[in-house]
Amino acid sequence: MLPAMPRVAMAQTYPSRPVRLIVGFPAGGPNDIMARLMGQWLSDRLGQPFVIENRPGASTNIATEAVVRAPPDGYTLLLTSSAGPINAAIYDKLNFNFIRDIAPVASISRIPLVMEVNPSVPAKTVPEFIAYAKANPGRINMASAGNGTAVHVAGELFNMMAGVDMLHVPYRGSAPALTDLIGGQVQVMFDTISSSIEHIRAVKLRALAVTTATRSEALPNIPTVGNFLPGFEASYWCGVGLPRDAPVEIIDKLNKEINTGLADARMKARFADLGAMMLVGSPSDFGKFVADEMQKWAKVVKFAGVKPD
Repeated sequence: MLPAMPRVAMAQTYPSRPVRLIVGFPAGGPNDIMARLMGQWLSDRLGQPFVIENRPGASTNIATEAVVRAPPDGYTLLLTSSAGPINAAIYDKLNFNFIRDIAPVASISRIPLVMEVNPSVPAKTVPEFIAYAKANPGRINMASAGNGTAVHVAGELFNMMAGVDMLHVPYRGSAPALTDLIGGQVQVMFDTISSSIEHIRAVKLRALAVTTATRSEALPNIPTVGNFLPGFEASYWCGVGLPRDAPVEIIDKLNKEINTGLADARMKARFADLGAMMLVGSPSDFGKFVADEMQKWAKVVKFAGVKPD
């Protein structure tokens, strides 16, 4: 029992000073907003500031490496995201191993993607689109928010599972991609619901399906891609991780507080405004989820031959 006592004491007093939450995205985006909402919740619950530190660049690899190199004492957290497993498949030489060096703490949320087309595209359903794409191989332009993003690989997963050949057109973010999709320069995109839903409601874009396993509350009348391609699932998710060897007691404490936040009605409402679905679970649940994501996207990246910019 004696060796365990210092760790228990550490968990009881944790945190005793401010905690950094490193975010690999610029301020103002969905990931940053969710990090700030959860950071404020943890600050209120645990009595110390959880300070958001934005370190964008290199597809979140800069932020991840900063946390990997930090002391495993619970005072440097990483906002993990779908970018982590995708990067592990795309980049041959990283200075860390995502699954080995980042300890899973808690999942937070997932944002469904929506398969959407310019209204000039004749397809009104996923089967109709697949038939249209097979009749026009290599002639349908698929926009994305950038090479290797969740939006990109979701489209490549569709290519792989539907047996079609859409031409990937990467943009520097969703906004310019959506502009060209609405203008008809590209025909299809798998975008986050949060950034596309107003265009869909204004009938500037036609939603064919959402990419999660279940329908989205934001678009309840839109079916899932999995209804037509069984097993298809893709989403934009985030969670919290710590450097490996972080104390189990601190991981469990943070997991408990984060899950409590995800059950709070006000937090649920704020996340719903972002089109996000709560993703509750234990650290081991989150670890398995990340491992499954790595396996899935490794197959897609190999199939599509995705390379880093």
